[in-house]
This record gives sequence, C-alpha cells and structure tokens, in this order.
Amino acid sequence: MKVIVDTAIWSLALRRQPLDQNQGIVCQLQGLIQNNQVIRQEVLSGIKSLEQFERLRSSLRVLPDLELCTED
Repeated sequence: MKVIVDTAIWSLALRRQPLDQNQGIVCQLQGLIQNNQVIRQEVLSGIKSLEQFERLRSSLRVLPDLELCTED
C-alpha cells in the first residue's frame, strides 16, 4: 500500500528539532519511507527560500517519481 503524505506531516518531520509530541508521527513516516510506501506531493510548492528548496529537493530525490495517468 502506498501512502500520500500531507504537507503538514512533512513539515513536522523535517523540522530541525521535532517536538516530542510528534515523535510517533515522525517514526511512522520513517517506517513508510523505509518500506517504500510514500508518495510525495506538493511538498516543495510552499518553500520561499531557494536554499531551503534546493536542500529539501535533494533530500526527496530518494523517493521515486510516479507517472500519473488519466485514471489517477
């Protein structure tokens, strides 16, 4: 099963210092990534800093790109 991860979850997970209360969510996301179950979407669209954009884009390259078709 593949999971589309909402931007808010990426934001929680990618913070420099994730809050302890979010640790469970972050661990679940890490597990999904390790099991190749994550579909990334629109994560980069809200980033205003070019440096941060490039750094995050580079990190996300480990996730596969999926082609969309009409049925999607």
